[in-house]
Amino acid sequence: MDVEWLILADAAQVSSNKLYLLGGGWDRLVVSRTLPAAHRMAIAASFRVSWNETNHKHDFELEITDGDGAEVAKLGGQFEVGRPPGIPPGQEQRAQIAVDLALPLKHHGTYEVIVRLNGDERRRFPFNVVGPANSS
Repeated sequence: MDVEWLILADAAQVSSNKLYLLGGGWDRLVVSRTLPAAHRMAIAASFRVSWNETNHKHDFELEITDGDGAEVAKLGGQFEVGRPPGIPPGQEQRAQIAVDLALPLKHHGTYEVIVRLNGDERRRFPFNVVGPANSS
């Protein structure tokens, strides 16, 4: 099982295994208010689940750290992907999640979203938080 992709967005939801995004795909967040502050955002991710890993519950964890490696936020949950009728043996399945959060920002700089599946780190996705003077 692996992380297929992760998208940072202003808002996101998954319905009937379709992803709906608003303001998605950014890797730089321009914050015009004084920090510290909380910023509303969403994280959408897709996991590729192998045939042998379907019909089992899997844990996911999203941890956001700052440039010093300090934990800023952590959230997680579970998902399970079944095998639809008629699927060819061996075919992978996609599991998508979308989570909303109020990200507590203490300072500008680099942040990272660390994705763990069943307790194992799989990928890191960096993004930057900048003030309006740095937004060009």
